[in-house]
Amino acid sequence: MAGTRSIARYDPPMRYAMIMAGGSGTRLWPLSRREEPKQLLRFIGGKSLLEIAGDRLEGVIPAERRLVCASDAYRERILRDLPWLRPGRYLGEPEGRDTLNAVGFGAAVLAKEDPDAIFAVLTADHVIEPQDEFARRLDLGFRLVEADPMRFVTFGITPTFPATGYGYVERGDALAGFDGAFRAKRFVEKPDRARAEEYLASGAFSWNSGMFIFRASTMMLAIERFKPESAKGLAEIASAWGGATTQPTIARVYPTLPKTSIDYGVMEPASRDAELSIAVVPMSVRWMDVGSWPTFAETLAADEHGNRASGAATMHLDSRRVLVVGDDPSHLVATIGCEDLIVIRTKDATLVCRAKDAERVKDLAGQVPPALR
Repeated sequence: MAGTRSIARYDPPMRYAMIMAGGSGTRLWPLSRREEPKQLLRFIGGKSLLEIAGDRLEGVIPAERRLVCASDAYRERILRDLPWLRPGRYLGEPEGRDTLNAVGFGAAVLAKEDPDAIFAVLTADHVIEPQDEFARRLDLGFRLVEADPMRFVTFGITPTFPATGYGYVERGDALAGFDGAFRAKRFVEKPDRARAEEYLASGAFSWNSGMFIFRASTMMLAIERFKPESAKGLAEIASAWGGATTQPTIARVYPTLPKTSIDYGVMEPASRDAELSIAVVPMSVRWMDVGSWPTFAETLAADEHGNRASGAATMHLDSRRVLVVGDDPSHLVATIGCEDLIVIRTKDATLVCRAKDAERVKDLAGQVPPALR
């Protein structure tokens, strides 16, 4: 019609999410094994950590835009456990090459399929509550990257004690127009006790959650800039993706990628790069890294004496703060006069240790006969 003008429509970039489900979970031996690592164990309310991570995305990211990066050895099992996951959205690693290459794998594939793709990198190691706070913070992270495609977003967890086993991120100035978002001032890896106490007291530091959001093409640009040896291999995988040579290319190239964490390889140098920027979005959530028996115990209800149990019948006489985990609910585990003890029973191995020695389970798991690993 004469005199009318067309109005261009802006379609925002598509939002995606990738769950990283690597790791062996050796600190949860003997329940966690090579054939069934911790992220696949249905030991939290009848669900696995990976299933719980997928549930967190309901109503946040459509199923067709969710990816999982995990060992190729678990492909069939994971596709069976996650009915929403499409085979073409499974990124199978022939072997683990640390988080930079897992993130780069997802970024390379998405950048090829959708040059404007923005994706969240999430983990399958945690219990995060409440869900609505997680969803709100994730939405803010996406909006931050949609507003500036050269921006990376990391999520910080409000610390509740001076942890020395987590990395920290220091918050800088607030970002105008984005309530609850700040410039990331610096990253600090696993401080000693004194520094961790200082960070907690300052109120300016968050635990580094290992969850991020960025534009896929910008992540590839950063990897090319900071880790070109990984970028070259990832580009070769992306070129073959979706074709007849996809799996042979991954099997040949992926094991050659140098092992590097995303924090060391990209986030730290990106924080000093003039072209890139990093924002931190604090999350006030209950965040449990279920990577050891004491942290798993926190997911269970305790009796009046602090004793907790899962998958086993128990009886305690004058015992306090005992954790019992089993794989046979009909098997009774009884204790007398025990305190701060961990008892894990499976059909072919039983672990008994003091709670304070729980971190040493990883060392023990590396020494047991191969058939029991």
